[in-house]
This record gives sequence, C-alpha cells and structure tokens, in this order.
Amino acid sequence: MYAITLERPKTVAEAAAGAAGGAKLLAGGQTLLASMKLRLAQPGTLFDLGVLKELAGIQRDGDAFVIGAMTRHADVAENVELRNALPALADLAGHIGDKQVRAMGTLGGSVANNDPAACYPSAVLALNATVRTNQRDIAADDFFQGLFTTALEEGEVITAIRFPVVQRAAYLKFRQPASRFALIGVFVAQTAAGVRVAVTGGGNGVFRHAGLEAALSKSFTPEAAAAVVIDASELSSDLHASAAFRANLITVQTQRAVAKALA
Repeated sequence: MYAITLERPKTVAEAAAGAAGGAKLLAGGQTLLASMKLRLAQPGTLFDLGVLKELAGIQRDGDAFVIGAMTRHADVAENVELRNALPALADLAGHIGDKQVRAMGTLGGSVANNDPAACYPSAVLALNATVRTNQRDIAADDFFQGLFTTALEEGEVITAIRFPVVQRAAYLKFRQPASRFALIGVFVAQTAAGVRVAVTGGGNGVFRHAGLEAALSKSFTPEAAAAVVIDASELSSDLHASAAFRANLITVQTQRAVAKALA
C-alpha cells in the first residue's frame, strides 16, 4: 500500500463534497482496497462511509423494503422480515462471496461498482428497484449503463435502495469457483405488471432479457423458459466459459429459478 488520508465525514453531504473533489468513497472495501493493493486505483484520500450510521439498516415501507447503502450482505441475508416477504433478495445476499465478504461488503458498494458479474445488480434490475442518492431517485432501468458504469454523477452518493415486494421471485447463479462471482446469474421476478428477468455475468453488465420476459409473462413455467432461444452472439467468452456455454446457462438457470419461485 501507500500513504493515504482517511477522512471520517460527519454527514453524507460532507462525503459527497469529498467525492466531488476527487476523493474515493470507502464502503465495504471489497473491491476498492484490492484495487489499491494492485495499484489499479491510487486515491490520495478516502472518505469512510461506515461512520455514517444513517446509511445502514432495513426498513419496511408499505409494499417495499428500503435498505440503506451501507447495510452489509450478512444483515440482508439474515433479516427475518425480509426473508419472509422477499426471500429471493435475502437468499441472494446469503450466497455472495464467502462469510468474510458478506461480513464486510455492502449493498451500496456493490451496486455503485456495478461489476458485470455481481449479484446485487440483477436483483435491483429484476425487482424494478429505485436507487436513492443524496440528490435524486434513479429507476433501475436507468441506473446501470455498462461495464463498471452507472448513472451516478460526480459527488452523488447512494443512500438507500427501495425494493418492491413482488408476487414471486428467485435468483439462481452458476458460480465461478475461484471468485464466487456469477459465471451466469439469473434473477426472475413475477410482478403485477409482468415478469422481469435480469442476467448477470453474461457480458459488459447486467441486462434484462426481453424474450424470457415475454414468454414467462404468458406462462410462468420452466417449460416456457426452455422454449426461448438465447442468442450467444452478444455474450462474453473467456477462459472460464464460451459464449455458447453462457447462453445454455441462462436457459438452465432461468428454468431453475422459475421452478424455485413456484415451489
């Protein structure tokens, strides 16, 4: 490592001002600190969001849950009310990384980083969540904009994410054994307005699959998902899996997710 300045802001506004001035915001540190060790990121100043207690916590808000940006994965996984009303989200959190990662990693940090194989972005997109910042509310469909890219502007800080409770939902991922990120992860959510299907691990970022959504909106069954042809031409191919293999995984994981949601 190298010499840095660690600031402990007293307010979100102070942290946002620091970010606008070029400092990096430290959430759980699961990506940022590793990047700093490899010299892929070399910020001179960090603002520790962990001292802002108002950014953590899980609240029921009518037909939705509002989860603070600094809420740890382990806390999402273990929240009893969430496990009862929106078990797919709690289950997703309970299978991120390993025990140590879940004890430190945060919802806001994962969503702001927008790793193309991260799990949380698929939940945000499939559940049509709303990302709340210190400046505005951002719809899920507008938030994710590609590889490690989001709609967040300079000095904008995620404060919470609002997840609607849906009729049925489930998340299934095929893990990359070393990293435990999703080689392919599929989050399926059945809502009053239709079915939303979000895929992570398939390319430059999380995306919705229109063909699966249309088929499952007509018939929410594994058989309907199996009948959808997945185009491999826009999926990534690397040393872990070919595009064709990832396309097959999307089909398989969607079928399994639907079956799990129906169970």
